[in-house]
Amino acid sequence: MPLIVMCGYPCCGKTRRAEELKEYFEQNCDRKVFIVGDGALDVDRNTVYADSQKEKNVRASLKAEVERKVNKDDIVILDSLNYIKGKSCQQYCSKSHAAPSLLMKVYCLTSDEVSSSWNTNRYAAEQYTRDIFDALVLRFEAPDSRNRWDSPLFTILKDDTLPYEAISDALFKRKAPPPNQSTQSQPLSSANFLYELDKITQDVLMAIFNAQKTSVPGDVISVPGVTRTINMAELRKLRRQFISYTKTHPTENTGHISNMFVQYLNKSLH
Repeated sequence: MPLIVMCGYPCCGKTRRAEELKEYFEQNCDRKVFIVGDGALDVDRNTVYADSQKEKNVRASLKAEVERKVNKDDIVILDSLNYIKGKSCQQYCSKSHAAPSLLMKVYCLTSDEVSSSWNTNRYAAEQYTRDIFDALVLRFEAPDSRNRWDSPLFTILKDDTLPYEAISDALFKRKAPPPNQSTQSQPLSSANFLYELDKITQDVLMAIFNAQKTSVPGDVISVPGVTRTINMAELRKLRRQFISYTKTHPTENTGHISNMFVQYLNKSLH
């Protein structure tokens, strides 16, 4: 059940790479190739990614479409943002649990400056707004080949030629990993907790950024007691640290996550 998952910042070249892979496999192997992506859903990306419920519905639609297409013979390429590690893990677990599967990831690595430039060069109707683009970059969690659900991982720079043969070998000459505890279906409460943890911490950061846009020097914004401007990189680092800690020390009440994160930011920034 070969499945290729594209990932990277918005406007980092995922769709171009997916099309290149499709052309290669159609010319070099006797298999059908399907690309499943946001474009097929005919939705406005800025509207979707500004609303967590709409975004969740789109992710569910993409997952359902992948599950309809995937089989033991055809190649499916998921061309979407795929920026949440929990989603990648979920894809891995569902595939590994259901049947022997061949899942790999292609990471289109660009800087946010390059991706932003490519975004502004698109037709207006296809562009992300500045706020949505920044939010998606902030939320992106880079894949790590040390994770089972991110391996095998091919990291591609913007001027690289795709390593077609290596990708093909990874799909068809690698034994599917045996299921173990990390690839078994997890309780629904666990999946919900990871989703809420990601969403709530992101909402806190976006509240801070939105407040900074209209604040003046001396204002106290969002994080009580912090009067200085906080840059995106600093907050992203603190958010990753908080999420890593909270995953190993989950709270039974997700309503406490926001307060816990704010307290963590207060302590870290003072």
